[in-house]
Amino acid sequence: MSLSRRGFVLGVSALLAGCASSGPDQRANYAALPTEKFPLPAMPLDKIDPELRRQQVTYASSYSPGTIVIDTPARRLYYILGDNQAMRYGIGVGREGLAFSGGAYVGRKAEWPSWTPTENMQRREERYRKLAGGMPGGPNNPLGARAIYLYRGGNDTRFRVHGTNQPESIGLAMSSGCIRMLNHDVIDLYDRVLPGAQVIVIQAQTA
Repeated sequence: MSLSRRGFVLGVSALLAGCASSGPDQRANYAALPTEKFPLPAMPLDKIDPELRRQQVTYASSYSPGTIVIDTPARRLYYILGDNQAMRYGIGVGREGLAFSGGAYVGRKAEWPSWTPTENMQRREERYRKLAGGMPGGPNNPLGARAIYLYRGGNDTRFRVHGTNQPESIGLAMSSGCIRMLNHDVIDLYDRVLPGAQVIVIQAQTA
């Protein structure tokens, strides 16, 4: 290869490398988490729709930093950073008729939480009645690695923002009403959000 040709190839390679590294390294967002109580393996990026991956985005709003905005129709959750910036996460939402609605605030948080199906869930489906005594936290627990409990007027709404052991459900409307996130993403949100933070739910697309 001639020096001029070699220089051209190296120049193009450097340019492409620069383009690839100019954005956030999303692989780091989904790397293995070996120090968790129940260690989490890395999530291959090809298993996550690019639009559902965690990323910082421009989000113009008047909400205070620290607010959680749940956009139900878009299957997105935003954590407001301020200066028209937010962390955006892909989420799974409730099936029709079961989706969470109305405002709330973060009442409490828990790592690798236990789970007990609500009375309504037990009435609807027999499989939940077998878990009336509760299920300890762990990789098989449907609440996943973290749970953020949504309260209203001092009372637990029984809705949560939580991880999931069904990552394929992110982007879909198939839960019993709670907001599902990838375990890696809910850990990130959990570390950011504070008890008492406001939670805003968007029910329909605005014009």
